[in-house]
Amino acid sequence: MIVMKFGGSSVANRAQIDKVRHIVAAARDRKPVVVSSAHKGVTDALINTARAAAAGEDDGGDAVIAKQREIAESLGCPTDLLDAHFAEIRDLLRGIRLVAELSPRSLDYISSFGERMSVRCIADSFSREGVPAQAFDAWDLGFITDGNFGRARPLPDFPERLRAAFADRVPEGVVPIITGFVAKNERGVITTLGRNGSDLTASLVGAALRVEEVQIWSDTNGVMTADPGIVEGAKSIPHMRFDEAAELAFFGSRVLHPATLLPAIEEDIVVRVLNTNRPEHPGTAISAQPPERTAPFTSVAYKEGQAVLTIAEPRMFESVGFLAKVFTTLADHGAVIDMVATSEVSVSVTSHDVTALRAAEPALKAFGETDLKLGMSILAVVGRGIHTTPGIGARVMKALASAGVNIEMHSFGMASNNISLVVEDGAIAQAVPALHRALFEAE
Repeated sequence: MIVMKFGGSSVANRAQIDKVRHIVAAARDRKPVVVSSAHKGVTDALINTARAAAAGEDDGGDAVIAKQREIAESLGCPTDLLDAHFAEIRDLLRGIRLVAELSPRSLDYISSFGERMSVRCIADSFSREGVPAQAFDAWDLGFITDGNFGRARPLPDFPERLRAAFADRVPEGVVPIITGFVAKNERGVITTLGRNGSDLTASLVGAALRVEEVQIWSDTNGVMTADPGIVEGAKSIPHMRFDEAAELAFFGSRVLHPATLLPAIEEDIVVRVLNTNRPEHPGTAISAQPPERTAPFTSVAYKEGQAVLTIAEPRMFESVGFLAKVFTTLADHGAVIDMVATSEVSVSVTSHDVTALRAAEPALKAFGETDLKLGMSILAVVGRGIHTTPGIGARVMKALASAGVNIEMHSFGMASNNISLVVEDGAIAQAVPALHRALFEAE
């Protein structure tokens, strides 16, 4: 058995869904379980419409419903297949407009419709084209989570629930098409796993069913040495270790959701990243023990839109418990910290959550002078041989200096497999290609 997850670009329209059907049909002997995202652009359209409704400026859902209806009609689906979902969307938007508020609970609710509608269209299309399939909302197969809206996680008994539901509800010989990204809590309220959470759904399902491998199908030839959108010479990486892939996902790789690999690591399941538009390409296999690779570098990743908060205080020097107090304050305000750098008299932290840092800043002023800098990016060079290869830091710094990129902050831990640097958002277009040329193309 395998799990095959298809992202929004892979199921964007009739032509892409036909490609997906051929891919799934070719894997029928491996008992595929399909996890699908919403059609490309639908979730964003739902969220934008809901925000407009809270401001009293929406169209009642007409545009997003028309977009979904067009895809369904192109697939030849029955005209009434999604009528109940369309009515539900209109009712929800009316409620949001009346209260003039979009709560986290309502945001998860409106966001869920993309996947719920796409799996029904895909399953209907598959079945009429000779691949027996059935659509499932993830909660109908035991995907029950906590109540943390926007980043919910499954309850501890999820694997047992899922296995029991599969045995009871999925007919033999039928391909289940399951909603990614969405679930329900124990009270039956819809939750979501966070943006791009369909990857996480796939790995959680795969781990629970103890499948042979989890396949993540996207529009790139696996994990690349850099973002191919800004580096023309980016190359596919044939094999990677789990820890390398986890670092890349965390530091902004566009291919995997950061939490995707954890369930696969626990069950030692291979995660394979493949290209829907080039199914013959081997992509990238991510595992615990991949073949050895001589090059010390794996990839360059980046994460834009970060904030850097610096606390400067001369009395910090040799002050016992200073950092503990700082991080306790950050935790009290829900700030998730990505990078930390300290000197004798200051500490700097980065976070993608600008709101949390702003909320924490007044309390942090008790520890010293604060400075909050926005519009920053984390740039990460990842590789299993970085900490054992002399001169890596010099190559990285020289490449950025030659490109005229100023490094605002950097971090490289003992035995680390990544060098992390902070630069301005506007420098990414120069920094990433310069690093790629120096670290990959030169070899």
